[in-house]
Amino acid sequence: MADKSSLKNNSNLSKVLVFLSFVAFSVIIGGLFFSSRPAVNNRIVETSAGPQEIFFTAVTLPEKLDFADEAVPLENFDVRESLDREMLIVANFHSQDLLYLKKTRRYFSIIEPILRQYAIPDDFKYLALAESGFLDKIVSPAGAVGIWQFMKDAAIQYGLEVNEEVDERYHIEKATEAACKYLKYSFEKYRNWTMVAASYNAGITGMNRQIDVQDSRNYYDLLLNEETSRYIYRILSLKLVIGDPLKYGFKISDSEKYPIIPFKEVKIAGSVKSFTEFARANNINYKLFKQFNPWLRQPNLKNLKGKIYTVKIPEVGNYRKFVFTESSDSQ
Repeated sequence: MADKSSLKNNSNLSKVLVFLSFVAFSVIIGGLFFSSRPAVNNRIVETSAGPQEIFFTAVTLPEKLDFADEAVPLENFDVRESLDREMLIVANFHSQDLLYLKKTRRYFSIIEPILRQYAIPDDFKYLALAESGFLDKIVSPAGAVGIWQFMKDAAIQYGLEVNEEVDERYHIEKATEAACKYLKYSFEKYRNWTMVAASYNAGITGMNRQIDVQDSRNYYDLLLNEETSRYIYRILSLKLVIGDPLKYGFKISDSEKYPIIPFKEVKIAGSVKSFTEFARANNINYKLFKQFNPWLRQPNLKNLKGKIYTVKIPEVGNYRKFVFTESSDSQ
């Protein structure tokens, strides 16, 4: 009995050794095959200069750059390398950049006129993009919400209503106006838009603390926390890529961008028992009503103070017509 068992074990061992030899041989051959292939996948892409064979390469930085007409000192190696770091991230996050390019027409059409109204430089629209990616529902770990990522206390300070029923941090027009008020207040202190943008991230108190410690009011000379030290460079990177997408390998037609949805405005002076019924009475559904009025936080409105609110009612028929007939091929 012992001898038969031994023979059987030897036979099994032989089979295992043969199998392992086959696996090892396959790995060696496979390695030789793949190692003989190019280390980098090249592609043929269409560019403004015609078909080009490209590889994964570093991003070419501009020789000159500004934020809100304030020159970025790219001649300083630390500034140039900081911009290079963010550009490598932003310009190579292809899915995110394409989504941004699809969304910016819709959101910039709202933000740009309000910035002009408050005499805020146009570049601050990229700050809003950096803050939220134009995601209405995004909430930061600290509790900041909305396109401009307002904390509750700051929102109330700059005129927004925030309670269980209404949270105007989600109201893009009113939140943009509140952001403009903050930016103008900050500019009165710094007289420099780059420092204003940095203070939006670090807070005025945080920036002032570093100004006192380091005896400098120049953003590019200050040693700041990790997030704020990268903040301006992320905004600048978004400005470069979104402002000239073809230069960085993104080609998208107008017909691929999300359209500006027409809407009408309706006044609400009292309470609303059900926004589902309200939406149906206005020929839309509850989902669309909430998408256009995310600042209304409940499915109803008690409105105990009797305020007058203005809500948006999307004109869905015109929207569908716009999508299927618009076919411009501009960038």
